[in-house]
Amino acid sequence: MSWAGAGRVLARWTAVLGLLAGSAAMAQYPGRVTKSDKPAPVLRAVSVLEWTGEAGKPSASRLVPVTVYDGEQLNDGNIYLTEPEPMALQNGVEYELQEQGKPIGYFDVFGAGEHDGAWRGFGTWKPLTAKAERAARAAVNSSSLYAGGEGADDEHPVLKRKHPKNADGDGAPATKSGPANGQPGSGTSEAADPDRPTLHRKTSSTSSGDSSTQSAGGTGDVDPERPTLHRSRKVAAAEEAGMAETSTAEPDPDRPRLKRGKPANLDASEAPKLEGLPPTLEQAVAVSDAASRAEHPWRYSWADPADEEKMKSALEAMARKELGMDLPVPAKTVRKAGAKRKPVKPVEAAIPADLADESFRVFELAYGSPATMVLSAATPVSREEPVNGVKPAPRKFVTLIAQPDLYGGVLVLTRNVTDAAHLDQTPQMRLVDAVDAMGDNRAELLFELRGDGQRQFALYRVLRGSAEQMFATVAIP
Repeated sequence: MSWAGAGRVLARWTAVLGLLAGSAAMAQYPGRVTKSDKPAPVLRAVSVLEWTGEAGKPSASRLVPVTVYDGEQLNDGNIYLTEPEPMALQNGVEYELQEQGKPIGYFDVFGAGEHDGAWRGFGTWKPLTAKAERAARAAVNSSSLYAGGEGADDEHPVLKRKHPKNADGDGAPATKSGPANGQPGSGTSEAADPDRPTLHRKTSSTSSGDSSTQSAGGTGDVDPERPTLHRSRKVAAAEEAGMAETSTAEPDPDRPRLKRGKPANLDASEAPKLEGLPPTLEQAVAVSDAASRAEHPWRYSWADPADEEKMKSALEAMARKELGMDLPVPAKTVRKAGAKRKPVKPVEAAIPADLADESFRVFELAYGSPATMVLSAATPVSREEPVNGVKPAPRKFVTLIAQPDLYGGVLVLTRNVTDAAHLDQTPQMRLVDAVDAMGDNRAELLFELRGDGQRQFALYRVLRGSAEQMFATVAIP
């Protein structure tokens, strides 16, 4: 190769090496990195409040976590982000109690405990504000209510927290604090419905006026990408009064901050802890969501009340058959040839046996969807002592999920039949209520699957003529 040719090759390699060096330099300094505009998911937690005594003023109560939806999937609320208690039961989280989708009160969590791997929340049942009651009465199952709810006031996924004083009640309007210049959380975003309580996060204010980097109830910087929860009104008031927390450690940057302890003045209003499964146990769905969403009642309204009675009677007949309580077929009499025909006496219609523990509820699980009926029943309580050496038959239980068919009959989608002797193999399905677990304006049926010594909570989605289990919690005592 001539010197001229070698020079041309060297020049080409020099140019290539220069491009590679420039690429390396660019890799070391990427320049300004813009933040993604993709909104962070808003957490939505579903729990079950169990209590004995009067609704609103229980003699004992507890909150059982079921699910936490993170925008992508349903997570078990009993184990989701536990450090040490799960996020769904952190101090100060507020739940909206619902009955067929309509709010009936609030439950503020002020403590949590764990026994045999199962977490329980404890706190106070609060009544709805006057405005919230008016909004609940005015709520209808209509698609016009769902133009899209507001998200959280920043990019932090949060569970709903109790509002500051006068934030949602009658009287002086509440003020919002947050970053200035119209940033999320400053109160300059589109306002929610004034006739119902807002579900947005309340940020702590600082002496410098910038609260966007403060945790709820804490000081110092926190990871802006981690989930956070908010203070309740009573916890915030206690902090403003100078009450000390039980821990002053900095929050874990990879987990939400956990506040332990509660103000001393809550002892009188917090219901005692509920233990076991008493016969008078009552249950209600509880939902915590930071997003502002329109109320969506799930109760189905029949065009003709006679249709409801017709469907109920048909399901009761099916339930009696499953329980072995259907009426025996009368034996036919054979008349001999040549015998005179005797006048037939009118036979009185036999009265069907009464079902025990009967429950019949009907839901409209999505706007415009057909009626979804759930009937649960059991055989009457039998004697406990053997008679003539014969042991009494164990109680049987049945639960039917059904819809009307095209011909005015009943189409059973799912049936659950078991008895007290086989609950370890086939647990009893006990309907809690309908609930929108993922905030998609479609409700699922929430059941307690009660077995022998343990139980689970499960969500069933009714779609296209079938009812399938879509989620179940871990087994708990």
